[in-house]
Amino acid sequence: MRISTSKSEAMVLDRKKVECLLRVKEEILPQVEEFKYLGVLFTSEGRMEREIDRRIGAASTVMRTLHRSVVVKRELRGKVSIYRSIFVPTLTYGHELWVMTERTRSRVQAAEMSFLRRVAGLSLRDRVRSSAIREELGVESLLLRVERSQMGWLGHLVRMPPGRLPGEVFRACPSGRRPPGRPRTRWRDYVSRLAWERLGIPPDELEEVAGEREVWASLLRLLPPRPDPG
Repeated sequence: MRISTSKSEAMVLDRKKVECLLRVKEEILPQVEEFKYLGVLFTSEGRMEREIDRRIGAASTVMRTLHRSVVVKRELRGKVSIYRSIFVPTLTYGHELWVMTERTRSRVQAAEMSFLRRVAGLSLRDRVRSSAIREELGVESLLLRVERSQMGWLGHLVRMPPGRLPGEVFRACPSGRRPPGRPRTRWRDYVSRLAWERLGIPPDELEEVAGEREVWASLLRLLPPRPDPG
């Protein structure tokens, strides 16, 4: 295997800054705190908050770029198509592995509704509920789309045969003592809690239910949206 030292960097996943010098022949690879891989930003702390913020910022840029040329036009069908084909993929790229906090949900919904209100020709002053705007435009909640995709990916991981790296990582349990401080929420714990909260499936039954492809798919199709706060 050949390694291009000019295109390679090293990063250590740890809460604290750890120096790890990787040498390729006579050159030491630069150690970084973050890098992009396949369009997703990874940080040395192992958190996804900065990537989520970056996706929201990219979606906001799309909204500003399209506002005068597309969003303000009267033709509604074309604006909804732009929302589905450009805005949503930009905002949700890589969302399957997000750990959604209340802050994240609030920010994602705010970005979603900022675009949809412009599409519908409304503003916050009109005091129209978000659910009513989505119903008028014929689009589903973006948070519902995210949760359905995340649990769909969970089912895919559960059904992976032994030896597949994503499945092995999903089932892996960290060894050793937990570092001091508030424990982080692992994606597996988050999505297990999500299945319990949204589908009523206990964690000890999750892999058995998700392992049945048709059953799992039917449950996700019936997944109801969360109560809309506004």
